Amino acid sequence: MELVTDGQWWFCLKHMRVEPDAGCPNKDRMGPYASEQEAAGALERAADRNKAWDEADERDD
Repeated sequence: MELVTDGQWWFCLKHMRVEPDAGCPNKDRMGPYASEQEAAGALERAADRNKAWDEADERDD
């Protein structure tokens, strides 16, 4: 079943899935995101950013 919403989307870290606004508490989620697809890529984007920050730190040392 696909959810239809005009609101914000979140990635739930507890359940490892995308949720609409009405979902788990925000403390357990990443977001908000403008679309379901954007929320689905939350973990990948976070990993990419962490890698970039780690590489920048190594260059600064």
